[in-house]
Amino acid sequence: MTNISEPAWFPIALRLDGVRVLVVGGGMIAANKVRLLLAHRARVEVIAGRLDAEMQRWEDEGSITRIAPTADEATLRAAMPGCRLVYAATDDRDVNRAAASIARAMNIPVCAVDDPQPSTFITPAQIHRGLVRIAISTGGAAPVLARRLREQVESSIPEGTGALAVFMQQQREHVGTACPDISRRRQVWETFLDGAGAQAARNGDATRARAVLDDIIATTATRGEVWLVGAGPGDPDLLTLRALHLMQNADCVLYDQLLSPALLDRVRRDAELVFVGKRRNNHTMPQEEINAELIRRAQAGQRVLRLKGGDPFVFGRGGEEIEALLESAIPFQVVPGITAANGCAAYAGIPLTHRDCAQACLFVTGHARADGTLHLPWDSMARPGQTVVIYMGVSALPALCAKLVEHGLPPQWPAAIVERGTRADQRVLTGTLGNLPTQAAQAGVTSPALIIVGEVVLHRVLSPA
Repeated sequence: MTNISEPAWFPIALRLDGVRVLVVGGGMIAANKVRLLLAHRARVEVIAGRLDAEMQRWEDEGSITRIAPTADEATLRAAMPGCRLVYAATDDRDVNRAAASIARAMNIPVCAVDDPQPSTFITPAQIHRGLVRIAISTGGAAPVLARRLREQVESSIPEGTGALAVFMQQQREHVGTACPDISRRRQVWETFLDGAGAQAARNGDATRARAVLDDIIATTATRGEVWLVGAGPGDPDLLTLRALHLMQNADCVLYDQLLSPALLDRVRRDAELVFVGKRRNNHTMPQEEINAELIRRAQAGQRVLRLKGGDPFVFGRGGEEIEALLESAIPFQVVPGITAANGCAAYAGIPLTHRDCAQACLFVTGHARADGTLHLPWDSMARPGQTVVIYMGVSALPALCAKLVEHGLPPQWPAAIVERGTRADQRVLTGTLGNLPTQAAQAGVTSPALIIVGEVVLHRVLSPA
């Protein structure tokens, strides 16, 4: 193996049965690594002057072998040949780096603990549930963070997950024979994991789990379905649990322009991604063709995820899509999402209603007609005592503000625009109907952006730093 400039991950599936691994160090730092190596059935040799209690117990049991008391250069050079891996795990960085230097010169993978620079591999924080192994790594940049994340993930993985994995391993041939079609096989396993069968397997009741599995095989047919899912306004952490679940089960995803790459990263890796988004004056796929594509794919037996920004039923044309699905007798589900008005206003610190000034909230779309005109309920919008939230109104912002003034609101009426709301690069401009268009033009505000009109803008609050 050649030396590498950047540390690589230690593959947790690496077979270490009976393989020699050298650990330099005998304290708690070394014990953390030895514990992992013993779980992988490595033959661990240790160079240390003193062993802590756990390391001493392993030596007394014969699980590890102490081959030398000091890590001098001659000892290290004599001990390393034939080793598969080397861990430099003392509390002395100079000793660790000296051991790492010798290992690198011999082309032996080495990890100097908490010191990525001399290391040629790093070991991620790991979670073990029998056959299930989960690794978390920060690339050596922040091992304490990796451990903290491991604690969070560990608490969400049931203890019986290892038994579940064993059961599924034992049943793979049975399910493969009963379900030669890979799509149907995937649906069987996903249905099993979501129901009582998985819990029975976790509890060690293989008989009950097998009965549930056979019932699913007998009743599950490859069936197309469409899921209309709201992805929220942008921040991936605002996805609902139901949305995440379906994103992991979908065979294909038809997604819109406004979705961020971070949201699409939550989709199952082998799902087909199909962009059907609409940009202003440039519809990649007309709505009628989107409807037809949903129907075509569902009729072919696919589970189709129609992923939309915000909520499917708030200016998302979800109503048109389910009407088309109903006409073709396609099964569907609708999963609501946090709409842009709620998400953007909250992240901007602007309440949509307020006891002192806004007892109602009106959502409208500012998308102009083909001839450039705006047809909106101006008299209903230009009223005090309410908040008006305007979607898709950036290009028409000057006309929108002028019309609201024309229909009775004063030029000094508070207004705000939230660009890329809920995302890390969110921008918020506050002003009035009279000056907000100029502010937005000078700042170069572009879509996606949301306009909020009303005295609630004056109640904007920001969390103390």
